Amino acid sequence: MQTSSKSGVLYALTAFTLWAIAPIYFKEMSFVPAQEILAHRVIWSFLLVLALIFILRYTKALVTVLKAPKILAAMLVSTLLIGFNWGTFIWAVQNNQMLSASLGYYINPLISILLGVIFFKEKLDTIRKTAVLLCFCAVVFEIIQFGSLPWVALSLSMTFAFYGLVRKKIAVDSFTGMAIETAIMLPFALMYLTLSPSPTSNIFGNSASVNWLLFAAGPVTMVPLMCFAAAANRVSMVTLGFFQYIGPTGMFFLAVFLYDEPLSSEKLTTFVLIWSALAMLIFDSVRRLRKTHNTLQQ
Repeated sequence: MQTSSKSGVLYALTAFTLWAIAPIYFKEMSFVPAQEILAHRVIWSFLLVLALIFILRYTKALVTVLKAPKILAAMLVSTLLIGFNWGTFIWAVQNNQMLSASLGYYINPLISILLGVIFFKEKLDTIRKTAVLLCFCAVVFEIIQFGSLPWVALSLSMTFAFYGLVRKKIAVDSFTGMAIETAIMLPFALMYLTLSPSPTSNIFGNSASVNWLLFAAGPVTMVPLMCFAAAANRVSMVTLGFFQYIGPTGMFFLAVFLYDEPLSSEKLTTFVLIWSALAMLIFDSVRRLRKTHNTLQQ
């Protein structure tokens, strides 16, 4: 159990660090439509993970899942969630909405904590209740200031939190899960590339450099997502929520300091509310770790 927990921590750290720098790739690919990049993410991720399944001999696990209708039904839900999440994220990065994406992934840990309470009976103490309340206040503030729901942030946070929940519930290994999810999306991706009028949709008409960049959508997508799925099967939702601060922090700094997205005082207020909530969670986590450590020493 301890070994599983340690490996889960390593998987989570790797996943969210890679997600923190992933926007650089999608920003550089702004000359390609977001839907087309999504299609390439699906196609190349599917081919890469399928190759890994055969190389690492995960075929038995794949066949087992394919014979389980209930698990396949759950994976249809996880596919819809992650597909929508991917598409929204690419669109946000390409349309200078990286701050909104960052906000969404800051909110995500708080939603993960709520889901942990609802579905896994994890306890919600006073500090966590206050943190969730601050998150709610931040969303309300956005609505009041800008006159509409922060749909990018909410879409990213909700879809990814529920994706983690579904994957934890079914406990399918990361290789098998990725293979099935991308296989479900594969026909739609191929259909889009076939019918798309985009000049880069035909790989035979592209330069080698463009095709290599399109192929990179596979590893950029597959590696961190597989690490996340592996982590979700090894650590609690609360622990997983702790590591999710890494990704949005990287996105925030990229948006403000590298891509010069405007950070208004109103938007900063929203972030301050969320950061305050996360600071409380970090303090509570550190307090719990110290308490556990002291108990073990006695």
